[in-house]
Amino acid sequence: MGRAYSTIAFDPAKCDGCGDCMTACAQAKTGTDDWARSRIQIVGRGNATQDATWDATQDAIKDATEKAFELALCRQCADPKCVTVCPAGALAKDGASGVIGWDASKCVDCLLCTVGCAYGGIALDEVSGHVSKCDTCDGKPACVPVCSKGALTYVTTANIYNEVGDWEDLFAPGLSGCQGCNTELLMRHTLRRVGPDTVLATPPGCVPGMGSVGFNGTTGTKVPVFHPLLTNTAAMLAGVKRQFKRMGRDVTALAIAGDGGASDVGFQSLSGAAERGEQMLFMVVDNEGYMNTGMQRSSCTPYGAWTSTTPIGAGCSAGQPAQGKTQDAKNLPLLMVNHRCAYVATASTAYMEDLYAKLDRAIEASKTGFAYVHVYSPCTTGWRFPSDQNMEVARKAVETNFVMLWEFTPSEGLRFSRSVDDPLPVTDYLKAMGRFRHLSSDQIEHIQGKVVENAKFIQRFSEQAHGG
Repeated sequence: MGRAYSTIAFDPAKCDGCGDCMTACAQAKTGTDDWARSRIQIVGRGNATQDATWDATQDAIKDATEKAFELALCRQCADPKCVTVCPAGALAKDGASGVIGWDASKCVDCLLCTVGCAYGGIALDEVSGHVSKCDTCDGKPACVPVCSKGALTYVTTANIYNEVGDWEDLFAPGLSGCQGCNTELLMRHTLRRVGPDTVLATPPGCVPGMGSVGFNGTTGTKVPVFHPLLTNTAAMLAGVKRQFKRMGRDVTALAIAGDGGASDVGFQSLSGAAERGEQMLFMVVDNEGYMNTGMQRSSCTPYGAWTSTTPIGAGCSAGQPAQGKTQDAKNLPLLMVNHRCAYVATASTAYMEDLYAKLDRAIEASKTGFAYVHVYSPCTTGWRFPSDQNMEVARKAVETNFVMLWEFTPSEGLRFSRSVDDPLPVTDYLKAMGRFRHLSSDQIEHIQGKVVENAKFIQRFSEQAHGG
């Protein structure tokens, strides 16, 4: 297996061209505030011209009439053309860090590397007379923490790939998920992390629909798996776990269920197992509806959403035009907090490091009590968005506080794993999906109000736990 590396990511939609990142870089690398010597350059588009940026005059950037920016920065390429064209061998990729290093003792200042780079990531520093490029500040880039708008982030999820990439994938290849569905990603990562000493329960839903319980006499998993009813998943899994304990076998009892099977007809079984403190890890893959049976609404479907049972415009029995679901979603994770489970967490596949950290805590908690992890999982088919936008939709849900990431234990209380301060407007999330395309201004106002209300409610939980 190859190796993955951490990287600096740039979101142009959040950049306002303030230049704080260039100032920080120049100070860290040259001890000056000279933007021209920064190894990261914010390049304007349209009326924010490239010349204005490359001239490094702060006034030219700030006076730009069109706030549209791009990034000129070394991408630390896997197949670096700057290295290929260097005749002196002054550039080389470090196999451990992934950074392309520059050796001043070998450089002949021919500048061929600047021609080879398609990203403007290596350029002549006219003061020193040599080229300069980003080296990620040994894994602590000075530019990232000073970006107040969040346009720059240091993405370290490569650590997951490097750590678990060689571990066995315990789901069979060729599962039949919809194009762009991230539930398969979640299934494979979860079972890989939990490991082979696992008994898996997958009640009716998208997970067994993809093939977890198999077909033609073969299972879709490499661990024991069974297909309970929607109504009895937690009860059956509790019995299996207890029998293994009698036999002296230490196994992880894992359920991967949908929101319908957990929050609706299966809730009594889930609630009972949580109240008894059964030793299991119960994961809910929340795609906010019964998506594998025709995209019907569940109690976790949000207000205003189109589903096949909450239609748009066709009218209802009272003769009024239908405008999607008329009730707010049930907050199932908070209900599980009120069961005082050993561990409760919310997670998103757009934040894999957070998910992995919570999986580790959930696995440990399941050895002595009931652990519950609620993962928000956008559905490309039922939510009506392009299949290549799944992660962006998941990310926008968190950035707008439509989904909040937190964890709870009885001893530590509730703690946010991602700040809920300064969220984006909820419209940034709603407009990404067709299921909300019909919303009126009053409905949008209602949803925004509920997002604010929910955030304040959960914040009070956190403040009470931590003396705020």
